[in-house]
Amino acid sequence: MDTCFKDLTVYKKAFQMAMEIFRITKFFPVEEKYSLTDQVRRSSRAVCSNLAESYRKRQYKAHFLSKISDADMENSETGVWIDFALNCEYITTEIHQNLTTKGLEVGRMLNHMTQHPEKYALKS
Repeated sequence: MDTCFKDLTVYKKAFQMAMEIFRITKFFPVEEKYSLTDQVRRSSRAVCSNLAESYRKRQYKAHFLSKISDADMENSETGVWIDFALNCEYITTEIHQNLTTKGLEVGRMLNHMTQHPEKYALKS
């Protein structure tokens, strides 16, 4: 039986990180609602949605790689928003380090997918 994108370790880690960001951002100032809060939530969730899209199109190598690249881009963007949250003093150094470490791990996994798309190809 073929695995589902939700079974991928990278998806699980990205989803967990997005949910952690959601919980943390509940305590961001109200004035950040339409900027930092929405942006970091959107980019962290977009990692997961791009993974789902890539996995469903994995029979087309170029499309698969494009969506994995999009997931990596969103993951990097999430890191920037996390840096802003630290510098705006909305999160502690410990939370920042934890989220940064998780983001780097997701990034390494996405890079592996980019370097080895054949491992994710749809089996005929």
